[in-house]
Amino acid sequence: MVELGIGTGHPPEKVHAGDCHMLSTRRRAVDRDEARRLLAAGLTSCSHCQPDVQLEVID
Repeated sequence: MVELGIGTGHPPEKVHAGDCHMLSTRRRAVDRDEARRLLAAGLTSCSHCQPDVQLEVID
């Protein structure tokens, strides 16, 4: 899941696992490949559910 920001276009702010308790109501479902691309492009990963670890994305 991607947490979306407030404002024009609702830009993505953070990547979460689908069952994360920190996920806000402003969200959009993404598949694993898109989540990996967003993380690789520098989008922040949630420190609680750690989707970067689950998706095996290494900095």
